[in-house]
Amino acid sequence: MPIVGGLDIHRKQITFDYLDTGTGELRRGQITPADREHLAAWLAGRFAGQDAHFAVEGCTGWRYVAEELAAAGAVAHVAEPADTAALRGRKRHAKTDKTDSRHLRVLLADGRLPECWVPPSHILECRALLELYHDLRAEHTAWVQRIHAVLFHQGARQLGGQRLRTGEGLAALRAAAAQLSPAGQLQVTVALDMLQVLEGHLDALRRRLIEAARRLAGARELHARLYGVGPVTALALTCWLGGAGRFSSARKAVRFAGLDVTVWSSDRKGPPGRLSRQGPEVVRWCVYEAGKTHARRCAPDHAYYQQVKDRIDGKRAAISEARKIIRQAVHILAALGDDALIMDPAPSR
Repeated sequence: MPIVGGLDIHRKQITFDYLDTGTGELRRGQITPADREHLAAWLAGRFAGQDAHFAVEGCTGWRYVAEELAAAGAVAHVAEPADTAALRGRKRHAKTDKTDSRHLRVLLADGRLPECWVPPSHILECRALLELYHDLRAEHTAWVQRIHAVLFHQGARQLGGQRLRTGEGLAALRAAAAQLSPAGQLQVTVALDMLQVLEGHLDALRRRLIEAARRLAGARELHARLYGVGPVTALALTCWLGGAGRFSSARKAVRFAGLDVTVWSSDRKGPPGRLSRQGPEVVRWCVYEAGKTHARRCAPDHAYYQQVKDRIDGKRAAISEARKIIRQAVHILAALGDDALIMDPAPSR
């Protein structure tokens, strides 16, 4: 590792700190503004023919930095942010961009950098589409809830949660909205317009996700073998859990998804016995919805679901099933290895 360095990424600038281990020369500075064009210009010819390694934290912006480093012939090491911060120890001095970049460089040089798995570009694209789909679904739910809140606030007749998706339900909503104040009627009208726009985007995006799931080897396998796992859920599981050697045990995959139960710790104020909710929110949402399908009498694990539901409640039963789905998915993806991430070419149109 003749050249080793660290890059601290921010929206306005990138702070660099790198050491030429052959000559002992140390350089520090900033790249402004922080965008692909200026980073490429800074890297152009700077490390040509040299073995350069740079550490970057896995926060927003790491993708284009890693891509430009690879294009310049350098090796990018993506660090896990929480573990990297823990290795800093107790703060004795003010935390600055210079100290952050130096901290990354020292960890990389000492071989102590907690590295993240860097997925292929097509997996990153699928992750971005899944996150967009999840955000749109959350926004759609929020607008539906606004409609019900307006109706209740002004004393109008309440509608069922599913009725807004039918023509009969929309007609009933318009009839109920006629009893509202002018401001309330405008609120409902705007909400319905927003729902129509969101549903158009959701339909187009869902078709694109299903097509990607059909082409991705791991998603096809999960969809075929796991009950309740549809194309979108299978795609999410493959994109975040796939890859050879990702997890040494299924328990770690459950923890990665944020479905493990927290325990008491003297350095935390949060109560024990709650879900950690760390990791990708999209995966938690997908497997929770998949876990609820075991409420059906035809589900293979319905007996266990019903047992937990009777003893505690349906939410806890769905979470238990979600953990099972993740453990099963990890074993299936581990058997496939990197082949799970193979994407078939798109069909010619």
